[in-house]
Amino acid sequence: MNQALLLLGHIGGVARLTGRTFREVFRSPFESRLLIHQIDSSGIGSWSIAVLTALFTGAVMAMQFAIGLEPYGASLYTGKLVSLGIVKELGPTLTAVLVGGRVGAGYTATIGSMNVTEQVDAIAALGADPVRKLVVPRVLACIISLPLLTILADVVGCFGGMLITMDEVGVTWRFFVDQVIDTLSVGDILHGLGKSVFFGYFIAIIGCYVGLNTRGGTEGVGRSTTTTVVAISITVLVSNFFLTQLFFALARHT
Repeated sequence: MNQALLLLGHIGGVARLTGRTFREVFRSPFESRLLIHQIDSSGIGSWSIAVLTALFTGAVMAMQFAIGLEPYGASLYTGKLVSLGIVKELGPTLTAVLVGGRVGAGYTATIGSMNVTEQVDAIAALGADPVRKLVVPRVLACIISLPLLTILADVVGCFGGMLITMDEVGVTWRFFVDQVIDTLSVGDILHGLGKSVFFGYFIAIIGCYVGLNTRGGTEGVGRSTTTTVVAISITVLVSNFFLTQLFFALARHT
């Protein structure tokens, strides 16, 4: 019971921080310099993780489908299955989990360290809003960066799947690309990118919330960082299910 109440308290805290964050977004002047810095550190700095993960995920998926479908004479459909799986599910989800662990932990460590050394209180004492200075640029940077990283992961994942499919099935690269183009629709691509927008928000808001509530010195920062990684991973995986249901429901009604 106590754990449930604690969880509800954290959810309420995240909701309040979200409200304050989006109120500050529309207030001038806009902190473009801080936003660009965060996009560089969280987005551009995470491209290698997204590429490496997507490449081998696409390769493994293609190997599993090519070998698994061979007894049924359906190996030629490997490109269709790989592209759908990566673009709609594995691309945005794995990118969010891995990039979220890096970026969210970084946000918590930075803001948590500032909090335990009273730098956050100093910002408020100088008349500035800590949410505006620390949270807003990080949330916007993640919302912008994660869809771009997802696009990169989708392309690289399909490329990795193409290499294995060409080797295992014996098709040409043009045949694989034609299958991908025939299979994927604009709705499929938006399905994955829509998820990544939500995932980017979850990563940033959780990392900032935990950082702002860090207590206990350097040990507290370490505990908060671990908490952030676990919370982001669980939130991404659980929300993926509900977002999938939401997007399928929207697709059926359009």
